[in-house]
Amino acid sequence: MEGREKRLSQLEEYLANLTPKRVVEELDKYVIGQEEAKRAVAIALRNRWRRQRLPEDLRNEVVPKNIMMIGPTGSGKTEIARRLAQLIRAPFVKVEATKYTEVGYVGRDVESMVRDLVEEAYRMVKEEMTQQVRERARRFAEERLVDYLLGGGEGGINLPFPFPFGGQPKAERREIPAYKREELLAKLRRGELDNEIVEIEITAKGSPAGIVMTPPGMEELQNQLGEILKNLIPGPKRRRKVKVREALEILTQEEAEKLIDPEEIASEAIYRAENFGIIFIDEIDKIAIKHQGVGGGVSREGVQRDLLPLVEGTTVSTKYGPVKTDHILFIAAGAFHLAKPSDLIPELQGRFPIRVELKPLTKREFVRILTEPKNALTRQYKELLKTEGVYLEFTEDGIEKIAEYAEILNEKTENIGARRLHTVMEKLLEDILFEAPEMKGQTIIIDGKFVEAKLSDLVEDTEAAKYIL
Repeated sequence: MEGREKRLSQLEEYLANLTPKRVVEELDKYVIGQEEAKRAVAIALRNRWRRQRLPEDLRNEVVPKNIMMIGPTGSGKTEIARRLAQLIRAPFVKVEATKYTEVGYVGRDVESMVRDLVEEAYRMVKEEMTQQVRERARRFAEERLVDYLLGGGEGGINLPFPFPFGGQPKAERREIPAYKREELLAKLRRGELDNEIVEIEITAKGSPAGIVMTPPGMEELQNQLGEILKNLIPGPKRRRKVKVREALEILTQEEAEKLIDPEEIASEAIYRAENFGIIFIDEIDKIAIKHQGVGGGVSREGVQRDLLPLVEGTTVSTKYGPVKTDHILFIAAGAFHLAKPSDLIPELQGRFPIRVELKPLTKREFVRILTEPKNALTRQYKELLKTEGVYLEFTEDGIEKIAEYAEILNEKTENIGARRLHTVMEKLLEDILFEAPEMKGQTIIIDGKFVEAKLSDLVEDTEAAKYIL
């Protein structure tokens, strides 16, 4: 349990250093504008850490203030969620509300998002625990690998029936002088044998879950039956010829699996999911009811009603144990261009007390998006073409013109926000991207005149722009 305490204290320390200002600074590197949404997310994250430091009797009373982001497509809702997932060392899943159906219909039930969260928490904890035992696992793996290299590995004859007294007869092991083993071990550690080929025996990774067939919508039952069968039927052994370097990695992973306790991983994963987990529900406006009794309204309302207990706080059964959703933070997002937040059922509206509106992006934001973020589009295209020996240079007036055309197109056709920049840039650089292999050594200046020559006719022709841009 010492390892668990250490891991949780490291997580607490990391979250303690993740102040609201720092969260906003990190998000600023990738998301332009939308300060209100960033602040709301940063405060919600900090409140998770603050709650953990309260006395236990009060801690259970403090519930997360769920957030609803409202804004047009391409304004940064999903990008905020994606960058948040990379920033925090806590379980995070992003789901689409349109994936789920009301109980009684064929499809995924809403509780599966909590199971996905626990799976993510399990993966994170397992990864951390594997790193902690990696050095020990590597030493055991080296010993096993030396056995294989010297011809004394755990081979054996594969029989089609169980051998009496359990197990299978082992190949006769030869006694190897200690100095020979030490000599080979030293060579292995120095990397002198990395490219040699060795035959090793490994446990096949197949899960019996694949042979358990269940009706659609009952994937969880399939997983649980698969887990039971996996414990009853151990994976088959098989032999592989691989390079020593690769063999060492495979055997290290196998030895690490033996050193960590799945029950301890499950227990910690549930704790993290319950206390630090975040579920981002995108496209929530698609399950809002616009007109009572028209179309699939009943099914959509059913999904909303199924969401209620999750957001309010309930217990969900998972293959690792029951999980309480009382303190999971839910962030919902939607464009709400065909529906309004008030079209959601009142009970669900009340579960998302913090509303933040993301503003439509204008030319000013587009200029910043093209130049400021670490993953700016101009930088991406520069680096892509540099691999062919072609050098792009974007001038200020060129970037201004690209942003201007993106804004005009969003006004004339459907407003798809920052995603419009992708279509504009692809059309602008189409010829260069196609001919780049024959243009090695050239430097191309993307200025205002270049952009105008390539895009002005298309932008003026609204009908063509609808199909091309």
